Amino acid sequence: MKLRFWGTRGSIPSPGPDTIKYGGNTTCLELRLEDNTLIVFDAGTGIRNLGSKIIEQNNDKHINLFLSHSHWDHIQGFPFFLPAYREEIKIKIYGCPPVYDKLKDILTDQMESRYFPVNFDELKAEIEFEEINHGQHPIGNAQFSFIENNHPGTAYGYKVIENGRSLVFITDNELVPENGSASTWNDFVNFCRRADVLIHDSQYLDKELIRNTGFGHSSYEQSVKLGLEAHAKHLIFFHHNPGRKDDEIDRIIEEMRQNLLPSNSEMVISAAKENDLIKIE
Repeated sequence: MKLRFWGTRGSIPSPGPDTIKYGGNTTCLELRLEDNTLIVFDAGTGIRNLGSKIIEQNNDKHINLFLSHSHWDHIQGFPFFLPAYREEIKIKIYGCPPVYDKLKDILTDQMESRYFPVNFDELKAEIEFEEINHGQHPIGNAQFSFIENNHPGTAYGYKVIENGRSLVFITDNELVPENGSASTWNDFVNFCRRADVLIHDSQYLDKELIRNTGFGHSSYEQSVKLGLEAHAKHLIFFHHNPGRKDDEIDRIIEEMRQNLLPSNSEMVISAAKENDLIKIE
């Protein structure tokens, strides 16, 4: 599998000189299975650049788009996704209940004339919606599974396993919520168990969570603890705070490595960067 980040930022796009290294676009990931099947996670503003590359290379006629949830920073790039305007392209959009139940309406509503000059019904691509409501969902030789996150309005994390290699993508998740949880800490540890790559929401530091409890996000420290308990091989911090500067993220990564990783740990820690390509092999 090959993974590329097209959008790494949370909440709102944050372009500028202080976010060049890690990126200012909101959530979008490209995953290539071994047979080159295209999987896209989320349709934040990063999907615009991905769409331009797809059209330029003219190789992908079938796109699988998995949406974690329908908050704006995860769908706002879809109206600018050029493949959706090409009649030779088929896009299958996946979602989990209850997010799935109103998914088409949500994508359609954001393209009403009050907000956007092109209506959803005017898109030329063949667009289908598919609900994921069982434990394993196969695409090619890969198996997809999901877990319900702790996030207002509901969100889901995904795991992909192909030929013994695994990727876990969990964004918009409050690992330790104050008032009940859809999934427990142990649920997440088991879901992430021995992941080759674990991408997890790390919008805050522990000290920042005090004033942001209930927003549905986690801290760097919590993500490291999760990765260690799950014995993940590579932990990637994700959903960067829109106000977090590149040099601040650099310092946080180094602090996490020095202060939280046991001396005998083999887990790699990094932060998601736009355009970074990661091979999972």
